[in-house]
Amino acid sequence: MRLSLLDRSRTRAGEEHAAALRATVGRAQRAEELGYHRFWVAEHHAVPGIASGAPAVLAAAVAAATSRIRVGSGGVMLPNHRPIVVAEQFAVLEALHPGRIDLGVGRSLGFTAPVREALGTTRYAPEAFAADLAALRDFLTGHGPVTAMPVVTDPPPVLVLATGSGLEVAARAGLPVVVGGPALSADDGAIARYRREFRPTEACPEPYVVISLEVMVARTTTHARDLLLPEAWAMAESRTTGAFPPLEPVEAVRRRQPTDKQRATIAGFLSSALYGTPTAVGVSLAALAERTGADEVMVSTSTYDREELAHADAALTEAVNAA
Repeated sequence: MRLSLLDRSRTRAGEEHAAALRATVGRAQRAEELGYHRFWVAEHHAVPGIASGAPAVLAAAVAAATSRIRVGSGGVMLPNHRPIVVAEQFAVLEALHPGRIDLGVGRSLGFTAPVREALGTTRYAPEAFAADLAALRDFLTGHGPVTAMPVVTDPPPVLVLATGSGLEVAARAGLPVVVGGPALSADDGAIARYRREFRPTEACPEPYVVISLEVMVARTTTHARDLLLPEAWAMAESRTTGAFPPLEPVEAVRRRQPTDKQRATIAGFLSSALYGTPTAVGVSLAALAERTGADEVMVSTSTYDREELAHADAALTEAVNAA
């Protein structure tokens, strides 16, 4: 089972945002040493807790600092960009780092109404995503109305983030799919439908499923759960205030007095994550992969303490290899 990382360049309370970007590059270097298959970066605009707003730029820095690991986006949000611009950005990356670049795309809009207004993406229908995806692929393969530059012999593979109707769009387009969050936990039948309805293409002759979720490995189950609390609290606060905040230390989160609604959000976050000792997590991941038929697992975990996060990344590879 392939194992990959998605890093959202999470900011920390009291820290400059540039530190989060540098930490992303450093984490990618360690992921390469540990044998991870891919390292992806994200696109979030005007979110205080996330420093990554330009995945193509950050992916360029990651690819330049590494030499073997695949590097990509999880993902570029097509409502925010013209397809030719995305195609040319990732063609540049592919030309500079041949055979190592992925292009994960999604259709999520901005986090809040003011962000969506700033991006000019207040509305975006599923059919618009399918059309933009088709145009993007045409530009990448040299079949667009104009020639996207630079021309590359083997364009980077396109993977679809399965939000909303993403699974159906990916199946019709014959593309790999990344399934996480509600799409992963709500209905495994959707993944089965993706496989049934998949239309093979030359670039992707068979269905390919990446499952994405929060995973935390530590010496004890209690410690692993504690390490997830900063991210869980950020999610709870975002549901209350509408602002997704920087990560706080575990001790600071423990001192907070959450409302009933926040407590429920934290509980929901923890219940959707896999956490525990290396042995327990390895067994749970193997069972999840078997249940979903996943070809790859992409871990999207963050915690306040970056040293703890580095230990967890290393322990996860050991857990999966031993399972």
